[in-house]
Amino acid sequence: YQFGVNHLGHFLLTYLLLDLMKSTSDDGRIINVSSTAHSWCRKGIQFEDINMDKSYNASDSYSRSKLSNILFTLELSRRLEGSKVSTFSLHPGVVNTELFRNFGSNSRFYRAVQRCTKPMFCALTKTPCQGAQTSVHCAVAPQLATDSGKYFSDCKPVETSAMASDKNLARKLWASSEVMVGLES
Repeated sequence: YQFGVNHLGHFLLTYLLLDLMKSTSDDGRIINVSSTAHSWCRKGIQFEDINMDKSYNASDSYSRSKLSNILFTLELSRRLEGSKVSTFSLHPGVVNTELFRNFGSNSRFYRAVQRCTKPMFCALTKTPCQGAQTSVHCAVAPQLATDSGKYFSDCKPVETSAMASDKNLARKLWASSEVMVGLES
């Protein structure tokens, strides 16, 4: 149920804070952490089974939720036009955190494999501090005020998948999200 955790919760919190941000901010920023995994979403958002109750797949669920983050940012940017609030989505990189500390088996074999592969994994990932750089950049870089709605990686705007640029899909997701969180009937 990554859609609820990775998208709907953020959608509702942002929605509830929008009026306050628009009325009190001279340079407000809304940052949505997504992932390059959004590009793995091949089937798009299946609105008739948005929580994947009929056919759950963890990778598809994650990529769909990350696609939703970018589409939410795209539509939010459109809705914020004329205000002093900007919004951005980003890929922080593959960050070496403790996220997977309880993942997998407790077998001795699995722990041995983890010990052997950890040095290679660490060499290919970012530290938490490095992973935070793009979020910080989007939050404070003054030159980004006119780049609202863009997707960033390594502190630079980058292209998204074609699906993540679909303005009609972004509007449909917004409307569906409003209904799902009880803002519209």
